Amino acid sequence: MPSSDVATRAAELREQLEGHAYRYYVLDDPAVSDPEYDRLYDELVALEEAHPELATPDSPTQRVGAPPSDAFPKVEHLTPMGSLEKVTDDAGLRKWGDDVRKRLDSDEPVAYVTEPKIDGSAISLVYENGVLVRGATRGDGVKGEDVTPNLRTIKAIPLRMRLPEGETPPPVLEVRGEVYFPLSAFNRLNERLAAEGKKTAPNPRNAAAGSLRQKNPQITAERALSIWVYGVGAVDGVAFEHQSGVLAWLRERGFRTNPFAERHESLEAVEKVCREWETRRVELDYEIDGIVIKVDALEQQRRLGALHGRPRWARAFKWAPMTAQTRLERIHIRVGRTGNLNPWAQLAPVEVGGVTVSQATLHNEEDINRKDIRVGDTVIVQRAGDVIPQVVGPVLPHAKGSRRFRMPKRCPLCDAEIVKPEGEVMHRCPNRACPSRGLETLIHWVMAAMDIEGVGEQFVRRFWDEGLLRSMPDLYRITPERLQEFDGFGEISAQKAVEAIERSKEQPFARVLFGLNIPHVGWVTAMNLARHFGSVDRLMAASQEEIQEVEGIGPDRAEAIAEWFAEEENRALVEELRALGLTLEAGEAERPVEGPLSGKSYVITGTLERWTREEAAAALEAKGARVTDSVSKKTAGLVVGESPGSKLAKAQRAGVEILDEPAFEALVR
Repeated sequence: MPSSDVATRAAELREQLEGHAYRYYVLDDPAVSDPEYDRLYDELVALEEAHPELATPDSPTQRVGAPPSDAFPKVEHLTPMGSLEKVTDDAGLRKWGDDVRKRLDSDEPVAYVTEPKIDGSAISLVYENGVLVRGATRGDGVKGEDVTPNLRTIKAIPLRMRLPEGETPPPVLEVRGEVYFPLSAFNRLNERLAAEGKKTAPNPRNAAAGSLRQKNPQITAERALSIWVYGVGAVDGVAFEHQSGVLAWLRERGFRTNPFAERHESLEAVEKVCREWETRRVELDYEIDGIVIKVDALEQQRRLGALHGRPRWARAFKWAPMTAQTRLERIHIRVGRTGNLNPWAQLAPVEVGGVTVSQATLHNEEDINRKDIRVGDTVIVQRAGDVIPQVVGPVLPHAKGSRRFRMPKRCPLCDAEIVKPEGEVMHRCPNRACPSRGLETLIHWVMAAMDIEGVGEQFVRRFWDEGLLRSMPDLYRITPERLQEFDGFGEISAQKAVEAIERSKEQPFARVLFGLNIPHVGWVTAMNLARHFGSVDRLMAASQEEIQEVEGIGPDRAEAIAEWFAEEENRALVEELRALGLTLEAGEAERPVEGPLSGKSYVITGTLERWTREEAAAALEAKGARVTDSVSKKTAGLVVGESPGSKLAKAQRAGVEILDEPAFEALVR
């Protein structure tokens, strides 16, 4: 190929790759597949290796290439990077709003811009004539560390600005942003570090900051960091009037701005956003610890000024942190309604997300050993929204005298020998007469299956001990007068509890099936059985072969379900519930819906951070998908949470698409 043609092709490839990176990282709308992007990238690499003079500093191939550094030189920011005053409640926010109005004309309209406050590492990017020439950490706000080689490895940071046709780049542009560690990538990093016996990162923020200060840029490149850009510092050749305009201008020129940034005409609207995002933050694949609020008009910002380097025109509305460190004091075992042995952590009480936590889930023995969690360790506890707190991992090094966990050989309730079926991650008590079965089945019935408001685990345990409850029908025979005989129940509270129990009779047929503790019938199988048979009478009359026709039910599961309904004791339980008025026929809501995923089936395995199994299944079914419990070659995708077990390996062997939580959320959106 003539040299002129080589140079032209190299320029075309650079432009194409920059465009694809912009669509992928900024617009979240990729135009080509990953293999196609890799093909173009490899072609450019080959051209530049054959013709080194064509390798420009802003080429996508030059993101990683600087030699490891022994130190990070200090550099002075073109304009200081100030910090923000914080508020923690509506009263503090309104007080700030009053101060803004006092300093401006009281009749002057004030608009605000809000965006999520990323829990990452603040950085400054300097572009000269549209090309990235320097990147630095915030440091003390005046001087930071020059980490340009590491920042160049982050694909969401443009090496050259994207300019509208005919536009001249500004001679100097200082862009401010927050580098962060996506939660999915952070979890993968910690899993790898734990498997290698190395110290795990305590949280994504520390991991992001540490990744930026790696002496070898190649290590930073492996960390899958990203960035949200939130403003500008020094600017030459461009004038702005509003913060909202700054964000729009940056996004149009290739910078990644947060899609949840909003402009508001009133402080009341700002208050609402701050409250909403405190619960919505669990939807994100990155950590936020509050909302940043800025006066939108830059002229008003200039008039308001700053105090001790902190702008009067902005505040950070901060929430309580969602992770904390505390001591793991003991690991207990709870025997579930199906006989599974579930380990849980007893913790030294610690405040997480505004709630005092003293217990947390540990999933199973394999997960504990994989994370190398030991009794006596200082551990990281995480709580997201209303999700049960969980132990993320230990803070290394291990505490002196810490002890590894071993699952007991015998059931702590009935002393039966524990079994662990081949290919499964859970240990199980095989004794069907184990005391756990009745009590845990009742707890499952009121909390998970029937979702009876105000009647929870403490209620069931108390009246199990009192002898008032021994089965599901007993629950529906409780009267207000009987409850008032017990401490803590007055006329009103007793009446409310009984009314809540009575309302649960309206729950759909699938929930009743889910609550009956039929072997191998979780929420997904219960829904599929309800849809297929339509009534409990048709299900009880079905043969094993007919049950096996239900999607996701194999021979062993069909046999267990048929045997359960064949037992006289279980049929009598169903008839008792029928006589008490519970729903035993499928309703309209349990019929399949048409949608973009119609004709496809999915399986959910492991523990999702932001969804229960029931919620995830419902989200898929709302799009027309079928959800089953077993993986086959017909399965369209496997949704994978933490501790997935044998289904993951089976899906990989079958070539089934694997969806982590962010990919699942993208699918159902």
